[in-house]
Amino acid sequence: MVGQANSFIIKKLSKTDLALFFVVVMLVGFLLSRSLLSAGMAGFGATALWNVHPKNWLRDKWWLWGLAWVAMYAISGLWSSDAGNWHTRVEVKLAILLLPLSFTLLPAFTAKQLRRFALIASILFLCSAAYSLFFYFKDPVYYSEQYVYSHILPTLVYGDHIRYSLAVALFIVWCVYIWPQLLYRWLRFFVAITVILLSVYLHILAARSGLLVWYLFLVLFCFRLVFTKKPLIGLALLITLAAAGFFAGRYIPTLEKRVWYVKETYRQYQSGVATSGLSDMGRLISYRLAVDIIKAHPFAGVGAGDMQQEMEKAYMAKYPQVPAEYRLIPHNQFLIVCLGCGIPALILFIIWAFFPATWGRGAKGRFFLVITWLSLLLALMVEPMLEVQFGVFVFLFFLLWQRHTLTIASQPAAAS
Repeated sequence: MVGQANSFIIKKLSKTDLALFFVVVMLVGFLLSRSLLSAGMAGFGATALWNVHPKNWLRDKWWLWGLAWVAMYAISGLWSSDAGNWHTRVEVKLAILLLPLSFTLLPAFTAKQLRRFALIASILFLCSAAYSLFFYFKDPVYYSEQYVYSHILPTLVYGDHIRYSLAVALFIVWCVYIWPQLLYRWLRFFVAITVILLSVYLHILAARSGLLVWYLFLVLFCFRLVFTKKPLIGLALLITLAAAGFFAGRYIPTLEKRVWYVKETYRQYQSGVATSGLSDMGRLISYRLAVDIIKAHPFAGVGAGDMQQEMEKAYMAKYPQVPAEYRLIPHNQFLIVCLGCGIPALILFIIWAFFPATWGRGAKGRFFLVITWLSLLLALMVEPMLEVQFGVFVFLFFLLWQRHTLTIASQPAAAS
């Protein structure tokens, strides 16, 4: 009996070891290679689902809701005239059918495995930040001035600074969660330094997605301290955070220019100027046009493949002065789902998007899971997150990773 139990433990650990390898492959692929990211997701899914009976899949309600709204995307191919665009939009969502199921059915990682990930991921994110900062320190004046035109510092992830900055901020959230469980003093010190350096880097990069998550997390974390057992520490951190934000906005050139850009967009919007060259204004224009199209196709949408061409027609009719490169699909995932597949698909998507709020009840680290979910929910409201590969990865990985690692709190010390 003891021999059988030991054999089961060995198999369980070997499965999670292999899964952790593919997690690292996914992260490296996210930073460097689309194909490597796809291979990592496929390998992770195959590892997690290996020797698991399909009947167990039906126990994951979030996966079922995801299956439902993604199926609506697939069905909309029946009334999409652009088959190529339809295929691309459906294909990029296949991870929604793979990763949730894989994380749900994968055994919990051990504390030792999570420490390995913390170290490896910290090194990867620090290297990616160093790559970006190399350009800035090489010519700080030039890159600072580029922020007037909303041109951000070069980054990895094929220059997708939105998804990249979001990933950096969410990794910081996870590091704060896992830090007390790192045990080794040197590793705690290294991860703490990583969090500090990446926090400074986010302010230099000045990508709003990452900064919004960073400030949201720290403000709520401080309030959490205020209303628990450490009110003085929480208040001190809040004051420090406010002062740091004020001085960063005045003395970090890239962030200063970014703040000016946001104010200028707001000023033009208030004065009634529709300048699509400002990215925020382009978003607002895309929202107006999408709502008009949805009103004309409320139940079935225009088809996932025809969203771009229908938006093009709307631009030509109402904003013909907008250059082709600024004609966007709506930068709001809820509007996109409704535009492509209609109100029934939107209802399914809303249920799916808010379902993670029910996770982790009673878990020790649920606060960090809620912060991660809330941050990603906000991202859905201002970006077409689930229409691009990197967006799908960031949304699924960091949400599911945070949820999955909550189980470490319930593991016995022997599993460490």
